[in-house]
Amino acid sequence: MEIRSELKYTKDHEWVLIEGETLTLGISDFAQAQLGDIVFVELPEVGTVIDEGDAVGNIESVKAVSEVFCPASGEVFEVNKELEDNPETINQHPYDEGWILKLKIDHLEEDELMNEEEYAEYVKNAGH
Repeated sequence: MEIRSELKYTKDHEWVLIEGETLTLGISDFAQAQLGDIVFVELPEVGTVIDEGDAVGNIESVKAVSEVFCPASGEVFEVNKELEDNPETINQHPYDEGWILKLKIDHLEEDELMNEEEYAEYVKNAGH
């Protein structure tokens, strides 16, 4: 299981990369492994305004459908359209080509996010 040090993680197994007022969101390597083969990704529309904690899409695998939650408030300004035709990209490259959306941040509670070590411990202890 890969956990990257430059990213922050949520308890719902999303990862975020924060660059100034931009947040890039995806699901962790652990999450994609738990889901199994991903067959469909529902993306939000560009321009969608979301509140912290909102579900912003769904990921469907051969095992289950899982909601993707965003830990920040803001406006979606880009989605990864590549996932519509190639949802398995999340399985293959969850941290690179498998990103889901980019958000212009209005509000973010960074203390709700975990760093690499905290997330590794969370996954180990939570049994998720």
